[in-house]
Parts: sequence; structure tokens; C-alpha cells
Amino acid sequence: MSPDGLLGPITPITPTAPATPMTPTSPVSPEGPMTPASRQPVDVLIRRVDPDVPLPAYAHPGDAGADLRTTEACQLAPGERAVLPTGVSVALPEGYAAFVHPRSGLAARCGVALVNAPGTVDAGYRGEIKVIVVNLDPREAVRFERFDRIAQLVVQQVERVRFQEVAELPDSARAEGGFGSTGGHAAVHGTSGTSGQAALGGQAGGNRYASVVSDREGQ
Repeated sequence: MSPDGLLGPITPITPTAPATPMTPTSPVSPEGPMTPASRQPVDVLIRRVDPDVPLPAYAHPGDAGADLRTTEACQLAPGERAVLPTGVSVALPEGYAAFVHPRSGLAARCGVALVNAPGTVDAGYRGEIKVIVVNLDPREAVRFERFDRIAQLVVQQVERVRFQEVAELPDSARAEGGFGSTGGHAAVHGTSGTSGQAALGGQAGGNRYASVVSDREGQ
């Protein structure tokens, strides 16, 4: 206490500098941090060659491929292939390409594959997208009806590269190891016993469902 009974002189407190605001490490939206799932979709111009065909669509959230449909009915005998129109054409942005992939349901149930999988749609292509399908089932024909789903379209960003010729390439762990160099499958070592079963429609392979009805219904 000071002689007059009051507290001694008060030492003023020096205000501290305001905290430096943190810089976010990623863009923040009102809903929260930006994540790959919240990125804006890429706008792709599309034109219907067939006015009645449904536009390509994603069956489920998070799907990479949008379903493509055929505008023509077609029946494929075992081993037969056909070029099926999809009734749409697109204009992709520069730096992007679209890739036509097979549908796993058709492959598993009917043995349907794409001859040139994946087919490539370049950014400069403006024609109708067509799908080259083949029936790999050894016994059963497969029939497509108009507007059946036959493939899926995956749009991806692609890089334009400059090839630079050199006398020698840098070393790598794999070096010149080619097809099957890492093993991992019985067939690589000639010990697979399932190929015969698959050919005969046994447990390991073959299909007994040469109809696309289940796939058409989204099963």
C-alpha cells in the first residue's frame, strides 16, 4: 500500500499485436473445405443426333462413367461384332478427352466387350459417338434393343506432351521388364486349371445369361 492508502502506480499493459490470420491451405466454400467431390463439373456441349435418345447420365453418385445407349436394335451371334450408334455427339474443352469403356454387367452376363476398349473421343471430334461391340460368348447370341445401355463414357483431363529424343533413358527399378514380369497369376506359370471350366461354362467362367434384360433394368 502507498502512504495515502491507495494502490501504487499501475504499470500500463502493452497491447499485443493482433494474431496473423491463418492462410487456408485449400479453398474454402461456405459449406466447408473444398474437396475433389465438391469441384464444379466440367461443362461439355452435347448434341442429339437422334432426338429421342436419353442423354448420357451417371447412374449413381460418384460414378466415373456416364451411360451411353444404342439407338439401333442389334443381334450379335457368338464372335460377331458391330458398330452401334449412340445418337449423341460432343464438343469437349481443349485439354480433355472422353474414353468409351465397357459395362461390367454386359461383360459378366453376356460376354459383351468393346473391340477397341477404351475408345477415344478427341476434343476436336464432332461426329456421332459410336461403339464397337463384340459378343465373346462361345454359344449364345446377344440382342440389344433400342436405347439399351451399351457402354460408359469417362471424361478426363489429358496432357499434351513434347517428345524429346535421347540416346539413353534414365534407369528405373523395373527397367525392361515387360508383360507378366511381376508374376502373380497361376496362368503365368502354366498351372491354371480353370480355362477348360470357363470354356465349358463351369464354375470358373462362361455365362448362362445371354440376355441384356437384367442389365437393362440396372441390375
